Amino acid sequence: MPRTPALFISHGSPMFALEPGLLGPNLARLGASLEDVRAIVVVSPHWQTRGVEVTAAPILETIHDFGGFPAPLYQLRYPAKGAPELAREVARMLADAGFAVAANDHR
Repeated sequence: MPRTPALFISHGSPMFALEPGLLGPNLARLGASLEDVRAIVVVSPHWQTRGVEVTAAPILETIHDFGGFPAPLYQLRYPAKGAPELAREVARMLADAGFAVAANDHR
């Protein structure tokens, strides 16, 4: 099975959600060009834990972990569905690679 390439894409300022500029349409085209993608795994430093944890909740909440921005930004919600089975697969792969990892069913 061919693998989708790994990409690093910085999220930049939270205002990107309201003002995508030139990069927004380019990211949309990139997303549309990825065929047969089953899931996207995101690594984030915004969730600080003791050790490695993988989000395994079935429903993911929108977390606004910033301050001082216009009110419309705090009203945005991203209704992402979790993928608990895939999260456990990712956790297993990390464990197989030597990481101490836990699947978190609540976040």
